[in-house]
Amino acid sequence: MDDRSITRLLDELGRSNDAAMRELMPKVYGELRRLASTHLREDRAGHTLQPTALVNEAYVRLAESPADGMRGRVHFFRLASKVMRQVLVDHARARAAAKRGGGGNRITLDGALLQVPEWGVDLLMMEEAITRLEALDERMARLVELRFFGGLLEAEAAEALDNSRAQAARIWRTARAWLSSELA
Repeated sequence: MDDRSITRLLDELGRSNDAAMRELMPKVYGELRRLASTHLREDRAGHTLQPTALVNEAYVRLAESPADGMRGRVHFFRLASKVMRQVLVDHARARAAAKRGGGGNRITLDGALLQVPEWGVDLLMMEEAITRLEALDERMARLVELRFFGGLLEAEAAEALDNSRAQAARIWRTARAWLSSELA
């Protein structure tokens, strides 16, 4: 995947070039599919959405939203990850409403995230916690999104946020402790 051609296409998207979106999709599809698989792997077992459906829904939402301010490849994938998370949250809300509020959707957090082995957390609770965290510290919330929902490693998340790895590690420790307290 050529970062320069992706950046060029993203610049064209900012000028409302529909052809750019059609040209961009094949170049980023593989990475979007990997991202979707990561999101779904963290979600409950037996999820009705497949990675392809999640990518397609995210693509539609991305295509419908204004592309102004798109700042390159990393920003695009961060936005795509956020859109995928929102698709899953919307799906969970619809499912909960269909069940008349019974039995929340559960996902298992990786032990590395909160250092609590096999701890399941409700996706809607996680979304609400991240929203509260965002009000307190937007940078910390972005790091949680990238690590938890985006499946990025510490070094990748640090780069995406333009932080040093040590700084990202400190923020991550604080975020894990805060989330552990909020979700307990």
